[in-house]
Amino acid sequence: MPVGTLNHYTIRCSVSGLVPLLDFYTRVIGLKAGARPDIPAPGYWLYSQGQAIVHLYAIGEQKDVGTGPLDHISFSASGLDEMRASLRAMDIAFDEVPVPGWPLHQVFLRDPSGLKVELTFSLNDQT
Repeated sequence: MPVGTLNHYTIRCSVSGLVPLLDFYTRVIGLKAGARPDIPAPGYWLYSQGQAIVHLYAIGEQKDVGTGPLDHISFSASGLDEMRASLRAMDIAFDEVPVPGWPLHQVFLRDPSGLKVELTFSLNDQT
């Protein structure tokens, strides 16, 4: 169940803050808006060299969850079944979210400081 590279990070914002963030990360940083799954909230996936490395996610109201606008960090991972078993054996709570229409499966958990951590599994790599 190895964890690989950093996959992406997600920035939470208000609906009105979405366009200024998109402008900053595309015009100033040079990322490109690209394909995004059918997620029921406005947002963008911003790409560099074919990898979506920044996700912008607009919610109705900005909530303070102790991490500012950082919603979560994501690591690419493999061995989904092994990871599930390991988390259960350690009695670590987690949620699973398949990505609609994409061969990706997400596992979300919290670190000891409360930060949400996503493990992103490619279903194309699963055996």
